[in-house]
Amino acid sequence: MRFLPVVERELRSSSRRFGTYWVRTIVAAVVVAISGFMVMAMRDEQPKDVAEMIFWGISIGAMIYCLLVGIHSMADCISEEKREGTLGLLFLTDLKGYDVVLGKLVANSLNSFYGLASVLPVLAVTLMMGGITGLRVARVCAVLLNTMFFSMCVGIFASACSRLLRRANAFAFAIILFFTGVIPGLGAWAAWKLELRFTEWEFFLWTSPVYSYMSAQQLPVPLLSPVGFAGALAVIHSLGWFFLLLACFVAPRSWQDKPAGVRRLRWRDRLKNWSYGAAASRAAFRRRLLDANAFFWLAARERLKPAWVWTFLGVVACSWIWGWVKFGHDWLSEGIYITTALVLNAVFKNWFAAAATRQLSDDRKMGSLELLLSTPLTVREILRGQALALRRQFLGPVLIVLLAEIVMMVAGMRHAMDGADRTVWLNLWVWYFMVLLVADLIALYWVGMWMGLASKNPKRAYSDTAGRVLAMPWIVFSGFMLLTALLSLRGRTDLSWKFFLGFGIGEALALDLIFALWARHQLLTQFREVATRRFQTGASFWRRVFGLGVPGENVSTAKE
Repeated sequence: MRFLPVVERELRSSSRRFGTYWVRTIVAAVVVAISGFMVMAMRDEQPKDVAEMIFWGISIGAMIYCLLVGIHSMADCISEEKREGTLGLLFLTDLKGYDVVLGKLVANSLNSFYGLASVLPVLAVTLMMGGITGLRVARVCAVLLNTMFFSMCVGIFASACSRLLRRANAFAFAIILFFTGVIPGLGAWAAWKLELRFTEWEFFLWTSPVYSYMSAQQLPVPLLSPVGFAGALAVIHSLGWFFLLLACFVAPRSWQDKPAGVRRLRWRDRLKNWSYGAAASRAAFRRRLLDANAFFWLAARERLKPAWVWTFLGVVACSWIWGWVKFGHDWLSEGIYITTALVLNAVFKNWFAAAATRQLSDDRKMGSLELLLSTPLTVREILRGQALALRRQFLGPVLIVLLAEIVMMVAGMRHAMDGADRTVWLNLWVWYFMVLLVADLIALYWVGMWMGLASKNPKRAYSDTAGRVLAMPWIVFSGFMLLTALLSLRGRTDLSWKFFLGFGIGEALALDLIFALWARHQLLTQFREVATRRFQTGASFWRRVFGLGVPGENVSTAKE
């Protein structure tokens, strides 16, 4: 047998996909557009200052991407095989654990690696602008590649240990958070208690990719030493190989269905009662939801879904109160208000997108959606049931967020502002934070339902939904900003911030309306047809982005 046959097969398969080439092209184009806009916007500044701004902005974004990419790309690659019962078939052959794990690693990391590889040359362009050294670029590139490798290995290890997608995602995130924040935090706490010198507890920071990134920047800070950079790079790389070897060991031993012991069954019953309630409360809850809508009960029977949303809001509120107590009136500033609103809106939009896509995607994959369609339940009743479930989970927290944003808007207007600043501030909060939040949630509901029905798996459905509703407006806006910056070089009159704000909000609302109407039409006209399809071919990139055609066309129909 050939050495690593699964890896060879996956590389050959990936070489025939258009996405393998489009990903790096689009990522490079977006990064170049952002860099070009920053150059045009800072054309009056010194070239070295422009280079510094571009380098920091792109490298920070790439660092966040590398740190979290393993959760998105890897956390479900092996657990999905377990749920479908196909992982055991692989191990009935001569394949070893490392064959399967490395094959999955290559198959799911190739596009992510190409996306990062298209960013690194843009970082090197800043060398020609001055102020950035070649050693600094090389060190940052090494940190980004090392962080991506670590994140990928953690994600595939979490997938090998789990069967459910949510558990794999949570496990991978917990591991990354432990090494990135918890261990350095324990070291700082021990140093504070024991009054240690920095050199005596520096090794606690070596497990954090953030520390290796800061050390790679060669900043004139005594805490960021070359020894710390080398040590952090070696430790994080070793941790990546450690989790990869663990995944190779765990994967062949975790796919079998083992009988649960008494203790495990007891804990499973406790978890079920905690998630769904006791038998009596489940029966009462089921009757109440079934009276409203049958699909409503199916989508909302896990009672802890709203609790997690309220818990997140409680954590944000406690953090905000802590900052107010710690920093006093300095905390009550426009920057804190805007940052809080951006975080809340981003988290709720992404959370809502994941919830809107998951139910139909899971039901279709398990075959329960076909059983539902064989009942008198209509398509409109299914859509209404999903809307009721999402409203039960998110309506209260979203209203609290809108109320908090109104309070922050009014508090910001009380600061020293002239008439023009007040107008910009008011429009920013009303249209961008409040109106656009509601519009995005409505669009995410319709697009998420359709992509959950038509996509291959929940991960793909979430990516397609977030790409249309959340990412596409930013891509259009970045292109428009770059175009206006280029036109300004030819002596055109500079446009005001009001115009840019109005254009950004207007095109985002227009895209929300277009995608929502398209998805609603697809759901109402092709729900039953798409729900019963089994064999599919992947739609092209442009068809998936702009909604041309029906995703997941039947293979037999396509061949005919």
